[in-house]
Amino acid sequence: MKRAAPLKGQQLTLLFDQPPPGPPARPSPPAAPGTRRLALGTFAVDYTLRRARRRSIGFTVDDRGLTVAAPRWVSLAEIEAAIAEKQRWIHRKLAEYRDWRARQPVHGASFVDGGTVPLLGRPLTLRLRPAARCTDRAGEAELHLALPASAGEAQVRDAVLSWLQAEARRVLGSRLQLLAARQQVQPRSWSLSSARTQWGTCTHDGHIRLNWRLVHFPLPVIDYVVAHELAHLQEMNHGPSFWRAVGRLLPGFEAARDEVRKLDLAALPI
Repeated sequence: MKRAAPLKGQQLTLLFDQPPPGPPARPSPPAAPGTRRLALGTFAVDYTLRRARRRSIGFTVDDRGLTVAAPRWVSLAEIEAAIAEKQRWIHRKLAEYRDWRARQPVHGASFVDGGTVPLLGRPLTLRLRPAARCTDRAGEAELHLALPASAGEAQVRDAVLSWLQAEARRVLGSRLQLLAARQQVQPRSWSLSSARTQWGTCTHDGHIRLNWRLVHFPLPVIDYVVAHELAHLQEMNHGPSFWRAVGRLLPGFEAARDEVRKLDLAALPI
């Protein structure tokens, strides 16, 4: 099952002519690192300026906000004039991106003591516990990591990733077994997938692969993806017979299907 196409960073390019022939213009100094703010009447825009080898000014809207990529020879005044000219477009795209991002069930992860990762639709708080014998859950809301207090972000991430994948194998295997019992055709085997393009697949010879990142989401989402792939054991298409098979496995699946269609697999934090 393919994921819905992600909303990519919006980009608009404005072409500038190269400097006229003759003595070369003195290049403007590189922009200082960090974010700039440009006041445009009642509208102020924060942006990050990136100097690059290019012939145009480009605007990109993504998780970092507005990024402006500009040739080194274009002055800051010209750049901000271009921003002012396109302020309506920028304002609209920033609002659209914020709205789209707010609809994504999983926004991010923080791999530090006290940080969180999503598990079954709820935040799981990370705690570094040097005295712990192994990484394991403590109650419903915390994951205790057997790591020293000095552990770096990469070390914490690796430990969390390993635990999440093991949890995904347990949870997804359980849901697959539960739903498969509702139909006569059984999968020959199943495995976890790390794909960034598909939530699940089913081969003609009956092997099912489920994306381990499903463990981030609530059970209705997981059950829909599992039922979708199980239904392919009967119908290797998306015709009416296929959707009837999904309905027999998971009555009322439509709401979960709509949720899955909104998800952006490529944007997940890990």
